Amino acid sequence: MQFVVPKFIEMETKIAGPLTFKQLLYVGLAGAICFFLYFTTSFSIFLISSIFIGGFGFALAFLRIGGRTLPEILASFLKFSLSPKIFTWMKKGEPVVFQKMEIKREKEELPLKIAEKSQLKKLKLKVDTKIR
Repeated sequence: MQFVVPKFIEMETKIAGPLTFKQLLYVGLAGAICFFLYFTTSFSIFLISSIFIGGFGFALAFLRIGGRTLPEILASFLKFSLSPKIFTWMKKGEPVVFQKMEIKREKEELPLKIAEKSQLKKLKLKVDTKIR
């Protein structure tokens, strides 16, 4: 019996056209900040800052690195940076001392005897010539 498996389970719903809610929020906030800067600063400062703010907003909304979005990567970075990092090493017992020991061989080992016409060579010949 076959079952229908749903596809695209992890896909977020689209709110405004091709944008999800999070993407719309990042782009909308960047747009709102640029709109505010247009009326409060000179045009040259507005132009330079809006390029950076808009680029950062679009990077937050659309940039994926290794299958993870930029906000996930930034959250992981902050979590790692702000968490305590205490590495403790406790010495237990006496230190291990290694000594070099020589092993004496009583008799010499004989080399392996290999037949001149081995089965492997015969099989290789059969495979190469396609003989059955």
